[in-house]
Amino acid sequence: MKAKPNAPVAAADMRCRAEARLRERPVNQRSKTADPKSVADPLRLLHELQVHQVELEMQNAELQVARDWTEALLENYTDLYDFAPVGYFTLAATGVIIQANLTGAKLVGIERSRLLGQSFGLYMVMEFRPAFNAFLKQVFVGQTKQSGDFQLLCKSQPLRFVNIEAQRLLNGQECRAAVMDITARKATEETLRRSKTLFSALVEQAPIGVYVVDARFRLQQVNPKALSVFGNVHSLIGRNFFEVLNILWPRRVADQIENVFRHTMITGEAYQSPEFARRRRDTGLEEIYEWQIQRVTLPAGEYGVVCFFNNITKRKRAEEAQRRLDVLTASNKKLKLEIVRRKAVEQALHQSEQLKSLLLEQVRHLSHETLYSQENERKRISRELHDTVVQTLVGINIHLSALTKQSADNPRRFHQNIVRTQRIVEKSVAVVHQFALELRPTMLDDLGLIPALHTFLKDFLSRTGVRARLTAFAAVEKLSIAQRTVLYRVAVEGLNNVASHAQASNVEVSIKKLPGCICLTIKDDGKSFDVKRVLLKNGNGRLGLLGIRERLEMVGGQFTIESSPGHGTTLTARIPFVNGVGRVADGVRRNPTLNFY
Repeated sequence: MKAKPNAPVAAADMRCRAEARLRERPVNQRSKTADPKSVADPLRLLHELQVHQVELEMQNAELQVARDWTEALLENYTDLYDFAPVGYFTLAATGVIIQANLTGAKLVGIERSRLLGQSFGLYMVMEFRPAFNAFLKQVFVGQTKQSGDFQLLCKSQPLRFVNIEAQRLLNGQECRAAVMDITARKATEETLRRSKTLFSALVEQAPIGVYVVDARFRLQQVNPKALSVFGNVHSLIGRNFFEVLNILWPRRVADQIENVFRHTMITGEAYQSPEFARRRRDTGLEEIYEWQIQRVTLPAGEYGVVCFFNNITKRKRAEEAQRRLDVLTASNKKLKLEIVRRKAVEQALHQSEQLKSLLLEQVRHLSHETLYSQENERKRISRELHDTVVQTLVGINIHLSALTKQSADNPRRFHQNIVRTQRIVEKSVAVVHQFALELRPTMLDDLGLIPALHTFLKDFLSRTGVRARLTAFAAVEKLSIAQRTVLYRVAVEGLNNVASHAQASNVEVSIKKLPGCICLTIKDDGKSFDVKRVLLKNGNGRLGLLGIRERLEMVGGQFTIESSPGHGTTLTARIPFVNGVGRVADGVRRNPTLNFY
């Protein structure tokens, strides 16, 4: 507030301002007289009255401004008082509440109007009332501000912890108390206390060594598991950690550990040590540890570093012993496996010798059978040539001799003999063609595999009466001539076996493309046989199947035979694609199925 001026100075100033304002008024608002030459005293008196009137008006305006300003200050004070973040109470020496703000009424949970005149001690928890009474007495003893923590009863609300700061007023009969809700702070302190207790319990009960250093790198806590490592150091708690390091380890190692701890304390970066194997300075023994550190916030609120470590010396020595034992066990096992392998090799060699002997016997037998078959084929061809071709040629020769004699005598008979001779020649050509077809069909080279098989199946039907059906993949013609020849020979040999042994009425021949190979299948509905026995038995009965196998092996192929009662026999031959040879394009349509009935 501005300081008030001295009264004489203020009055003179007020009069000057009043006279100036009177002069500023319009003439018609001033007092008029009939005679300007009238007596001076009444005029002066009138002038003084007018000036005084203006002074009163100005003082009234100033008083109005002062009143408004005072009311605004009072309103601001009331707002500050009522809505302050802490409760304000005016208490008598007996503890009776004389005045309270809204925050204070809210703290105790009672309306302010009902709160006034009540004893403040009644709102204390019973066990805090004696302490509050003593606190209030201490406040009224002197002018010193007093402070204390108490617990309030709050209507329909949980109990509150409050801090009360009180000071006696100048009148000596009242005191002003500021009440602050510290329930949250008390809860935080309790949580902090529990955290500290839990932290200590965790450190103490950890299954590995744990110790804690504070921001000044002094040991704050060491659990029982860690005490064995610090056994040669006394008075650990509160001692400089780096001094302890220099007792336990050589200086170079201690400096390295110190640098790691300082870095973690400054940056907060956790550190996990690789396997730590060093010779201790205090005992002279080499020990192996696993340890890691990280920065933590201690219960007191400052940073610290906690170290977790484990002495793994015994475990490492046991692991090394176990490793050596494992190596010996593995070596022993390897030796046993080598013995087993060598025995297996010896047995395999013995079996190979037996198989070799068996294969040699089979080769000799196959050679004999082949020679025997070739000799029989020569006999058959010789017989056929002698009985058919030679006799036909002799007949032709006789007819030609007769024709030379009859040409002049009987022209008609000559013509008949010529026709008969032509028929004999045609028959001879057909016989020779049949021989050539049996030896190697030219159609296979000229027209391809499918037409050759078509022709053979027609002849097969006429010779045997067995109905046959051919289903072929058209792109099979893109195979090499060697592969097509093998497929043709396998098909012919398989069909001859069906005619000779199966007593079948129907046979299906199919050629299809599978992933990586061409597959030929011959399936009949005849009687079954023991495949294994037939393949292993000695004699002529297996020559056809051995021939099939030999032919397929020439082009890297293989064959299987399945035979079961009621289902006939199925021969399957596969020729692989090797380095792109024989590979056929996808999407080529199949030939239509050819039936021969």
